[in-house]
Amino acid sequence: MHPEHRPHPPVLRAVDLHHPTPLAPAAVVPAAPLAPSQPDAVPAVASIVLPDGRVVTGYAVHPVQPEPVAAKPAVSRTAVNIALAGVGFGAVCGGLFLLTAFITALTAFITQLIILAAVIFGGWIAVQVFTAGGHRGGTTVNIRKAVIKRNHFHG
Repeated sequence: MHPEHRPHPPVLRAVDLHHPTPLAPAAVVPAAPLAPSQPDAVPAVASIVLPDGRVVTGYAVHPVQPEPVAAKPAVSRTAVNIALAGVGFGAVCGGLFLLTAFITALTAFITQLIILAAVIFGGWIAVQVFTAGGHRGGTTVNIRKAVIKRNHFHG
């Protein structure tokens, strides 16, 4: 077993308690609004000897306790649930209102596209009917080309 791994008893160090000597107050200029004053009690000074032989001296610091916070009234779970349900219902109603407005606008747009297509198609038919063309009896078929094509493909 290595010497550094042997269990050692805890080292107890002596703690010296020193009381500082109060200093005389500084000379106060008469025009100065604030006058220095001595504290009511002189705090105790503690000295600790560190393992390497150094001495650390200082005042004991007590943690500052925060002021107690006033207790807030408890809110029941039912009240919270009712409030959340109201907020959710309001959000759904607003969303449904926007959805119906969107569907109405989309329907109007589609209706206008159908009317536009009907007007354009109707105008094209009117041009076809009222145009004075060279053939009035329907479709003209060139029989000679048809016979040649038939003989060419099947011949």
